[in-house]
Amino acid sequence: MIGLVHPKMLWLSLRPFLFVSIAWGILFFFIWEPTLEIIRVFITTSFLTAWIADVMSATGWDEIRAVMAPLLLVMVLIPLITISLLVFVAFTSIPAVIKHLSKQTQYQSLHQANAGGVWGSIVYALISIFICFFFLLITLPIWWIPPMVAILPPLLWGWLTMRLMSYDVLALHASAEERDALIAEHRWRLLAMGIISGLVGAVPTFFWATSAIAFIFFPIVSFFALWIYSLVFIFSALWFAHYLLNALREYRMVNGVVLNDA
Repeated sequence: MIGLVHPKMLWLSLRPFLFVSIAWGILFFFIWEPTLEIIRVFITTSFLTAWIADVMSATGWDEIRAVMAPLLLVMVLIPLITISLLVFVAFTSIPAVIKHLSKQTQYQSLHQANAGGVWGSIVYALISIFICFFFLLITLPIWWIPPMVAILPPLLWGWLTMRLMSYDVLALHASAEERDALIAEHRWRLLAMGIISGLVGAVPTFFWATSAIAFIFFPIVSFFALWIYSLVFIFSALWFAHYLLNALREYRMVNGVVLNDA
């Protein structure tokens, strides 16, 4: 936690926040109202969703029916915004975090195998995102159940965080064999770390999903939530980095492959 307040770490959390906020802010300006109108028409005319509106009217939930369009839009945008921020952090901030930690005394002697590579990271990230989107789509209908909106996002983001963080943290120092062995050996602990990170990051998601004000001012509220997400991702990067770099050092000592570039 102390490392998170280092000026360099604060900048690494601010940089992706600014970039993603500006990008989504521009996108919101052009798509927000047109997309809401498309969703409203879809809800009232499509046989796939018309029954939902009828059920809400029959049960006296007309107030909820009035916010169905922004609710659907927000439920789609939250994962997209979160994933875009996580990917941007993975490609830009994590390498900087690892280089920063490499200068610290406990990691200076750790051999850098440089087995990750930019293209390998991109391919790994794309595969991970595709899998995450697949599970997102098949579970999206049950997000309407109140407890699930606070459970499923942390699980999905936790799994994706584990995948992206583990690969990028080890990209500089570990060989491909070492990376695969460490991820396999520490899979459940890494998943738990990712889920904990997802739970911390679920705070703004829970606020978005339970506050009418958040829906009304979503384009504004989302920027504040992005800052929280960004801090959580940098915290996760530091956590995964310390854990996996120490695990890599122990792995090499156990297997007799301790290397020193000095």
